[in-house]
Amino acid sequence: MNQNRTAVVTGAARGIGAATAQRLSKDGYAVAIVDLDEAACEVVASAIREAGGSALGVGIDVMDAEQVRAGVARVADELGAPVVLVNNAGIIRDNLIFKMSESDWDAVINVHLRGAFLMTKACQAHMTTEKFGRIVNLSSSSAQGNRGQANYSAAKAGLQGFTKTLAIELGKFGVTANAVAPGFIQTDMTAATAERMGVSFEDFLAHAASQTPVQRVGQPEDIAAMISFLCSQEAGFVSGQVIYVAGGPLD
Repeated sequence: MNQNRTAVVTGAARGIGAATAQRLSKDGYAVAIVDLDEAACEVVASAIREAGGSALGVGIDVMDAEQVRAGVARVADELGAPVVLVNNAGIIRDNLIFKMSESDWDAVINVHLRGAFLMTKACQAHMTTEKFGRIVNLSSSSAQGNRGQANYSAAKAGLQGFTKTLAIELGKFGVTANAVAPGFIQTDMTAATAERMGVSFEDFLAHAASQTPVQRVGQPEDIAAMISFLCSQEAGFVSGQVIYVAGGPLD
């Protein structure tokens, strides 16, 4: 079904992004692996190609409008029109509000929101032409508020409003937009949080699992599976939704 269709995944050099790129490749998409470091992108892309898929590593700073324009044009030229976009690129600069610097606020807001805006604007032109598109934005359970994450929580909540507006504007062109909001996922990012808090990652994982109804932490593949569904042909009547994938009830 997805033969000759192209997907773009940002922040795809590791973690949830890499798992999503690999899952979409298994689903039949040609996949553009987008991240800051093109060499890191190419590691994931070559693994996909070795497994029989079609993939391209593209170095893009998603905050840079010209890099986004050029990078998406390259994807269209080398892989085909990008009709699936997963806006996964993100950073954390955690601190309590009275200690948070303006630069840490701006960096987090810009990567998540400006980055998603620029990538979506570039890719939706191809989707509306093709009369088919799937946009999935990565939110987070932190959108509901999380101590030390005023910037990240605001960005992830902002992506939910962005998603719902995209669904309204682009639906008539056969384009859906949804957000996936992970709970605690075992990644390099959560390992960095544990380090910042001065606790071992093993203890951090064990505590997170104990607070989760299914009694385990999430894996990148758990999120990739939901994204896979939302990008499918069958998900064409699901749009403007925020789906928490968190091992328990959040809304």
